[in-house]
Amino acid sequence: MARIDAHQHFWLYQPERDAWITDDMAVIRRDFGPADLEPLLEQHGFDGCVVVQSDQTEAENDFQLANAAANDFIRGVVGWVDLRAADVAERLAYYSQFAKLKGFRHVLQGEADRALMLTPAFQRGIRALAAHGFTYDVLIFPDQLRHAAALAAAHPNQPFVLDHIAKPYIRHGDIDGWKQDLQQLAAHENVWCKASGLITEADWHRWQPADFRPYLDVVFEAFGPGRVMFGSDWPVCLVAGRYGQVVDVVQQYLQSFSADEQRRFWGDNARQFYGL
Repeated sequence: MARIDAHQHFWLYQPERDAWITDDMAVIRRDFGPADLEPLLEQHGFDGCVVVQSDQTEAENDFQLANAAANDFIRGVVGWVDLRAADVAERLAYYSQFAKLKGFRHVLQGEADRALMLTPAFQRGIRALAAHGFTYDVLIFPDQLRHAAALAAAHPNQPFVLDHIAKPYIRHGDIDGWKQDLQQLAAHENVWCKASGLITEADWHRWQPADFRPYLDVVFEAFGPGRVMFGSDWPVCLVAGRYGQVVDVVQQYLQSFSADEQRRFWGDNARQFYGL
């Protein structure tokens, strides 16, 4: 069974560009590269990973594709293009030459227009992904879940994956509104979900594994074991814990799942979704 970490990042830290890394996240105010991650993957039995963009430039694609070309354990790259650009089809055709580039992401959670994903220009970009079999990672906050459901409904043949279970407010114990909207999104079978980013949405210093069980219950009931995959969100997760703790949280949760369901979660689903 090949185990895949379906969500992690590399960067060369730049204070201005990476202003999202606030003072209380000082532990990740440095460079993180493949040489930092590879020992962690080996230690915890992972065979490979998918690196996801954190900077919204095409230079980010060059950087991550170079990392992937130099390291066999990087099985896939989720990059960035301006989906609203007039030449988006040409840019996607260019990127189709890179076998490890599997899909794209936009930092929708940070947009002032909470429904940006539903604008005609953005949707035109989403439609253009299909010609090359590209996936799309949905990075949003709970208030955008209904927009994401509308997006998924409008593009039923486009594979989407929800990052970080839409970042529910775990530290406050809020669940109801997020739960209902997540269930609406999961009803669209072209949408998958990453069980990632959990500990960073909890109380960084006092979280317990039990804090995540109600949220994971909702995710697995909504999407089923065939559409949920593991992601560490390393190195962002380091603000709230260690790589091994992220693994342990979901490993404990999955103890009652069948061997086949666990195998799908730890690798098969990611391989299927991204075509690894």
